[in-house]
Amino acid sequence: MKSIRFTINLLAVCVICLFCSSMAQAQATRTWVSGVGDDANPCSRTAPCKTFAGAISKTAPCGEISVLDPCGCGTVDITKALTINGDGTRAGILAANTNGILVTAGVNDVVILRSLSINGACSGLTGIKFNSGKHLHIENCTIYDFLNFGIEGANTTGSGSTHIANTSITNTGVGIRTANNANTKATIDGCQIDRSAFGIDGFGGNTTVTRTVVSNMSSIGIVAENTATVTIDTSSVEYCTTGVSAFTATTSKVNLRNSIIVNNGGVGTTGISIAAGATVASTQDNINIGSATPGAPNAVIVKQ
Repeated sequence: MKSIRFTINLLAVCVICLFCSSMAQAQATRTWVSGVGDDANPCSRTAPCKTFAGAISKTAPCGEISVLDPCGCGTVDITKALTINGDGTRAGILAANTNGILVTAGVNDVVILRSLSINGACSGLTGIKFNSGKHLHIENCTIYDFLNFGIEGANTTGSGSTHIANTSITNTGVGIRTANNANTKATIDGCQIDRSAFGIDGFGGNTTVTRTVVSNMSSIGIVAENTATVTIDTSSVEYCTTGVSAFTATTSKVNLRNSIIVNNGGVGTTGISIAAGATVASTQDNINIGSATPGAPNAVIVKQ
């Protein structure tokens, strides 16, 4: 009996080891998608998957999904540390009537999105929605034709930082909105946000905008709401109904340095708008021209 029990236990251990081994083999550090791929494939270089959703389950945490050739790669929900890399290809996501990319990762997970074209087809909800994770890095992406947001920070608990670089956002409700969270940190560098209702909405926490152009907004170009602080450096806000706004009384703050606010051509009405008790502070090297009501900063930043 002991011999039989030992044999059964040994077989059970072997089965578990084989199962774990197969699971490990099922997830690769790098996987691939292709316009002519198939999600039934293992997502290898020679047998790629067709969509990001098909590849993600076969990609190990902290791994990378790369794009072999032009494809409609499909919408995806990212639940772990991951890089999606479309460098050198037309890596497209069509997100009609839905969100393009949801990031619902763990508290220590870093997600990197690079060189993706995300099209809402004029009915999509949000291009990239950051629900949870440690850090979201978005680089060289094009996001357009979404009803709600180009990029939305929705992580209202815990902390999470976002870096958006060299990205174009066009024809959305709001180009970029940060989360209403005091711990939120966002940097926006070298971006172009055009033809939306709002350009950049600092909804909470701290946001830094550098070398960025915000143009043709039907409402506000760059706004700080709630307890948010938005710092605008070497950027341009052009042809918006209101250029820059510290929107929430007492608590909102905008810092301005070496930037241009241009609201002319019969479009702009207000350059700088400040709610009662809110603050727009300036290093006094900005240009604010062409508005029916230019407005002015109400505080000075002393240069160090």
